[in-house]
Amino acid sequence: MDFDFTDDQESLRDAVRRWVDKGFSFERRHAIAKAGGATREVYAELAGLGLTALAVPEAQGGMGFGAVEAMVVAEELGRGLVNAPWAHGAIVAPALLAGASDALRSAWLPKIADASALVVLAHQERAARYRLNHVTTRALKSSAGWTLSGAKSVVPAGDEADAFIVPARIAGADTDAAGIGLFVVERAAAQVRGYPTQDGARAAELVLDAAAATLITEDGHAALEAAVDAGIAAQCAEAVGVMDRLVAITVDYMNTRKQFGVPIASFQALRHRIADVKMQLELGRSMSYYASLKLGEPAAQRRRAVSQARVQLGQSMRFVGQQCIQLHGGIGVTDEYVASHYFKRLTVLEMGFGDTLHHLGEVSARMQDTAGVFA
Repeated sequence: MDFDFTDDQESLRDAVRRWVDKGFSFERRHAIAKAGGATREVYAELAGLGLTALAVPEAQGGMGFGAVEAMVVAEELGRGLVNAPWAHGAIVAPALLAGASDALRSAWLPKIADASALVVLAHQERAARYRLNHVTTRALKSSAGWTLSGAKSVVPAGDEADAFIVPARIAGADTDAAGIGLFVVERAAAQVRGYPTQDGARAAELVLDAAAATLITEDGHAALEAAVDAGIAAQCAEAVGVMDRLVAITVDYMNTRKQFGVPIASFQALRHRIADVKMQLELGRSMSYYASLKLGEPAAQRRRAVSQARVQLGQSMRFVGQQCIQLHGGIGVTDEYVASHYFKRLTVLEMGFGDTLHHLGEVSARMQDTAGVFA
């Protein structure tokens, strides 16, 4: 199998890396985080590179690229520690709107492509524990249209978004996969309380009290799973970029920091530790590729593959982050030093779209017939 990237994909990677190197220094990122984490200005710059149009079909003003291109972009944004909600706004939202009516796609996808609108998924609920089928937000249809009532938590960039895509229950029990609809709710119809997150970005709590909504589909569970899987694959790639850069920072520090008159990189015990770190990085990289390449598979195979990748990335993120900080010593946890911010981002990514333990359960539930031996 050929794992080489095409010339176009390498050109895309180079373009994103050049922008990061020139326009998104650590000093700028740190200033944004200290100011509260608002990143619409950064998001607009990503739109200038065409990145917000990456997954939008050409018919709606986008580029119509696929999962591998998204993986390339996410990895470079991770390496630069770009704290804009690119995966949520440019990957997940277009995937959720793919099944909407022509009129709804024409209303929102061109705005997503040029970043004049930021649309994010608002799906987490307090009792759901990452389960996509656990939806208590209710949808009510009347002669005037649909209204939603309920609450969503930890909505990425929620207080910066112009609209939300909200799963809400049309019928059935709270944990039924059937009966979940997907709706677009504009910002003005919701009560939004924003706050900064630990990694220098923003999130929000969303309260819907008979909020006006536009229906995307009445059978939204499968579409929600597919879009979340695309988001997980993008976050896996971002994590690879974060880890790759953190390892490079750590190796440079080990070659610079001296103890007993010699660089600490010369100590055999520390060389063994950084070798283990690099092995975990490469395991994560290979499983990130695996997740992105499996996005086009049927739902059962895709969900299992993405969860398998997410388990490995969760383990790699925790190991790489903790080891690199320990190899730095006390300076590694200071707010003024770049490594601490990479560690914070890995910590937050490890819980995105379900933590490692949740995805380990997902893998286990899908491997009962073979116990993983002949997977």
